[in-house]
Amino acid sequence: MERLSKLTRRVTLLAAVCLVTCTTSGCTLARGFFWDQTLLYSKFWKTTPFIPVSPYFSQMVEDAHWEEERYERVPILDPVEGENAPLFCQDPPSDDEVMRALPDDVSGGIPFFFETMRNNVRIVKEPIVDHVGECRFYPMVGPAKLHKCHYKCTIYYDKVKRSDWPIPFTYNDETKEVVYVDHDYLIRCAGPPSDASPAL
Repeated sequence: MERLSKLTRRVTLLAAVCLVTCTTSGCTLARGFFWDQTLLYSKFWKTTPFIPVSPYFSQMVEDAHWEEERYERVPILDPVEGENAPLFCQDPPSDDEVMRALPDDVSGGIPFFFETMRNNVRIVKEPIVDHVGECRFYPMVGPAKLHKCHYKCTIYYDKVKRSDWPIPFTYNDETKEVVYVDHDYLIRCAGPPSDASPAL
């Protein structure tokens, strides 16, 4: 009983101090002035005020833009001239692209509770399709050939699952996964180079 009364006195004293501090410090959060200023600033700057965002969601947005810019677009190349011009796949997928193509995502674990990591990663890339199609018309591109480059990527790694609480454990699993990556691009059949300006 005595312990409860001490706790009640402490909480009451803390509430009184907070009330006196908030009402005499010029802080207007409790009276709604903060929201009025927020609305005013958003009208002036044409945007909302700063909103805290978790680093996890920020990284998700950055990854989505990175993948769209690097790996989800089909390049359009100028015509290859000459009979013996090299028409073979010259750009195998990068290690970053192969790791992003893995079906299971290990990000987003809870630190100390459950985390999954990939250690000792080794990637073997094998070209399995290298084919240049016939010239045909593509919308928004014009007459072009489709160069198909298909790669088989085998990933060997140690999958480590770890937890520190409530029961500490570490589980290692030697894993092998196969991912198929396409590096298709278009080659124009004829016409001026893409950076050439039209003749006047």
